[in-house]
Amino acid sequence: MIDIYVPAGLIADVHSLVQRAAAAVKDVEQVPDIPMFRANTAAFVHELPAAALSDVDGSSDHVRVQVLTNAGALDRDKQLAVVSALTDLVADAAGDPSWRERTWVLLTEAPEGGWGLWGHAHTNAEIVGAARAEIASLRGES
Repeated sequence: MIDIYVPAGLIADVHSLVQRAAAAVKDVEQVPDIPMFRANTAAFVHELPAAALSDVDGSSDHVRVQVLTNAGALDRDKQLAVVSALTDLVADAAGDPSWRERTWVLLTEAPEGGWGLWGHAHTNAEIVGAARAEIASLRGES
């Protein structure tokens, strides 16, 4: 899950940003391109009034992106790749490369058993098992 907090009005095409952000994280994670991951890798934009965010000097021109993955989904190379990709996407969506300097990306891991899908708190092994079962089903295997 990706949550993107932006000053209101910064992003002209919000839907494009969220769709591209979800695709970027799915691609960096290198999960199989199956419906389970396509439907459950999603991004959300939260537009905030300028008065709702500030740095120490009173500036409200910042973006916060929080990425929540299951534990261990991002090794160091993937951490670097997802931060770079999401920072670039925000700057591109804002139409101003200087937003790269004011975009913070937080990587958060759900604890084992703390990744809820379909009304169940899954362990990593259960997520892997569900993905393998879906792949087998898509291939027509039993």
